[in-house]
Amino acid sequence: MKMGAKDTAGLETESSTEEDLEQPSPLRKIISVASIAAGVQFGWALQLSLLTPYVQLLGIPHKWSSLIWLCGPISGMIVQPIVGFHSDRCTSRFGRRRPFIASGAALVAVAVFLIGYAADIGFKMGDKLEQTPRVRAIGIFALGFWILDVANNTLQGPCRAFLADLAAGDAKRTRVANAFFSFFMAVGNVLGYAAGSYTNLHKMFPFAMTNACDIYCANLKSCFFLSITLLLIVTVTSLWYVKDKQWSPPPVNPGEETTKSVPFFGEIFGAFKVMERPMWMLLIVTALNWIAWFPFLLFDTDWMGREVYGGSSEGDDRMKKLYNQGVHSGALGLMFNSIVLGFMSLGVEWIGRKVGGAKRLWGIVNFILAIGLAMTVLVTKLATAYRKTAGPYAGPSPGIRAGALSLFAVLGIPLAITFSIPFALASIFSSSSGAGQGLSLGVLNLAIVIPQMIVSLGGGPFDALFGGGNLPAFIVGAIAAAISGVLALTVLPSPPPDAPALKSGAMGFH
Repeated sequence: MKMGAKDTAGLETESSTEEDLEQPSPLRKIISVASIAAGVQFGWALQLSLLTPYVQLLGIPHKWSSLIWLCGPISGMIVQPIVGFHSDRCTSRFGRRRPFIASGAALVAVAVFLIGYAADIGFKMGDKLEQTPRVRAIGIFALGFWILDVANNTLQGPCRAFLADLAAGDAKRTRVANAFFSFFMAVGNVLGYAAGSYTNLHKMFPFAMTNACDIYCANLKSCFFLSITLLLIVTVTSLWYVKDKQWSPPPVNPGEETTKSVPFFGEIFGAFKVMERPMWMLLIVTALNWIAWFPFLLFDTDWMGREVYGGSSEGDDRMKKLYNQGVHSGALGLMFNSIVLGFMSLGVEWIGRKVGGAKRLWGIVNFILAIGLAMTVLVTKLATAYRKTAGPYAGPSPGIRAGALSLFAVLGIPLAITFSIPFALASIFSSSSGAGQGLSLGVLNLAIVIPQMIVSLGGGPFDALFGGGNLPAFIVGAIAAAISGVLALTVLPSPPPDAPALKSGAMGFH
């Protein structure tokens, strides 16, 4: 069969384009895709710092506010694997990853609108401003919150996979891609927490404040305006600039198809039957570690507003103002936490060698976490004692505030290790046992999402049993961190001497 010159030229162009996509991509394209992490993490930082207090201002009691976070582990356990599975097999002409990244960004925009305008929509639907709880606003907020979590999970997995595609199997380029992804996550964290700590952001958007939306609500709305603007800019730029190869399924014999079509979730739960002891020990230590972390991660800014500043989301206007000041101060503490986390992440490998290995480093920082969580009791007692002499509306003294912010910063050290060593050890143990890395990381993800579900369901009611506040859950977290540290030092196996060097990679827990 003969082809004309035009057809031949077309084939040559298509072939050369495909060959280019099979080679590691230029660094500028990898940086462009990695920058999407800054937009994602900006919104995630706002979720962590502002949304638990805000839902209490809408009228949900403190003991039930943690339930809103159930979406994180559910979507992490269900949405991430499904999106990952289908993005590997997407045959769209726009590529495998770009349709999912674009869909995730669009969902974020919808979710941010619902969260930011929840009070306004609820008011239009019949909520009374002087009445709490504002049921309709809470319903709109919860819907937006859950959509936001699903959207973030839809974005992050394909974005990481897109970076792996661009690296094209080159080990050095893969490390560089992950390093830039972690860097932009840290940038997004710092920007998000900085925005959350600024109390006059609503002045940039005068229309944000309405009859139904007070200053705190307007600040939250303004933060999300900036978040979605950043996300859309980096996403549109990256998807326009970086090409994504269209995928075609390879030919499969009928006999092979039946043996390979095992559902992903079936593979994960089947892996427990053949899992070796090192991986079991890793799962136990990881689960305890996250039981320690989640109470603080979910209620840290609430703790600043409620216990350190002495405010209340249910009190009069002066108490609410004090509570909001504490929440914004907590967001500032989280910004310091992210800065320390970023610098600490750069030195994980070097510090691990100095202290005698990964498991010893993990054990040591778990004790730092336990001490840090226990210190929240001391800070709370000092703040309470200060208010007895200075008055209930005085807030904390400068020294107490500095101590609380220092606590946030110090906890960036163990958080950097939590975001790196467990995932590195899972890869190492899976390699030494011959298991698939993706499967092992999927199993490890269960050791993260199940503790989050436990804390989300039981954290608030448990605190209520001891009179409310956040300290009971923090104390349980301190105990869990200490046990995790002991187990990491005693029963967790050391990695093989020829294991690859540890690489830090910050990641969200949603």
